[in-house]
Order: sequence, then C-alpha cells, then structure tokens
Amino acid sequence: MSVGGFDSALDYLTGEILEGNVAPGERLPNERELALQLGASRSAVREAIKVLQAQGVVTSQTGPRGGTRVATGQGVALARVLRLHVALGAISFDEVTSTRVVLERAAAEAAAHSIDDDGVRLLQGIVAEMQSTEGVEEFNELDTRFHVTIALLGANRLVRDLTIAIREAVAARILEGERESDWEPLRTRLNEEHAGILEALRMRDGRLATERCEAHIRGAHRAIFG
Repeated sequence: MSVGGFDSALDYLTGEILEGNVAPGERLPNERELALQLGASRSAVREAIKVLQAQGVVTSQTGPRGGTRVATGQGVALARVLRLHVALGAISFDEVTSTRVVLERAAAEAAAHSIDDDGVRLLQGIVAEMQSTEGVEEFNELDTRFHVTIALLGANRLVRDLTIAIREAVAARILEGERESDWEPLRTRLNEEHAGILEALRMRDGRLATERCEAHIRGAHRAIFG
C-alpha cells in the first residue's frame, strides 16, 4: 500500500481508529512497519503519531512493554481543546459553566445509580481532605478530584469524558477566582455543599444529587465571579 507522506499517514491512522481496526489500549505497529505498509517515510509517520499524541488520541512509552497505543480515555484531550477555545474567546466561560451543569447533573445521577460502598469511601476520603485543607491551590486540586471522581463512578463513558474535560478546562479559572475571593467563608460553604452531594450519593438519591450538584456549581460561580 502506498499512500504518501504526513497527511496520508495521519489520515490512515485516524481512519484505523475510527473504523475500530485498532481498539483503545491496543498497540500500533512501530514506525518502521507503518512506513513500509504506507509507502511513507519514517519521519512522516513519526510526525503523524506526534499529532495524535498532542490530541490525546494515542500515548507512547519506551521499554519492552512500551510502544504507541490508542488512548483509553479522552477527558484530558478534550480538556486541552476546550481550554484553547475558551482562551481564544470561541466559547465563553458562562457557556462552559452552563454546559458543566448539564453534564455534572447527568454524571451525578449516573453515579447515584452505580456507586458502591468503595465509591462512597473514596469520596468520603476526598471530602475529609478538603475539610482539613486550608490552602487554595491544594483545595482546588481536591475539588477537581471530587467532581472527576463522581464522573468516573458513573457508567456513561461519554458523560464521564466530557465532564472530566470541562472540569479540567475550568480548574485554572476557578483557582484564579478563588485566590481573589473572601476565601475562608467560601471554603466553608464549598465543604458543606460537597458533603451534601456526597450524602445524596450515599443514599443513592439521584434526584437529590443532581439538584445539589447544580445548586453547588451555580452558587460557586456566582460567589467567585459575581
């Protein structure tokens, strides 16, 4: 098969993934094999792989068990794209927040139906850490972990990945706003709201969890950004 240079190599690799010929977690052929198969130079194949790496579509590791594999989750890649769109003004922060409400409501409902005792304990540990954490940066990292963990506990992978992407995309902006806020009262409020969300999930009450998630996100947005 002879398809040419960089663009063709990229199109071929993308097509293989889209058509399901290479599954998530599966290793791609090495550069030499791909170059021979495509009739392209190894540098063209290498650059195509680098583009897919930058997009978060594939990951590469060295060593005998390494190689280039199709990524198993797209949250990080989607977050990178969203951050760029927000920075460029293509999407407003308010739009991202409204979308986050929709997704996190869905994530909370899914988590309420699928959470087990281990999941409850995991969230309890994060909430306990937040309650004992006074620093803004550390709290923000735990806050992000709390919301991402709820998304991970749900069974819907698309909702999970989009929720993770949006939360990761807004984390830095939230941190900036928290630094400029009246932090101690805000920290107390956020801790109470996180504990309330956790309690709803512990009771497996999807309706209550979604309502508390939405109130928390919208309330925090108003408190931080006015």
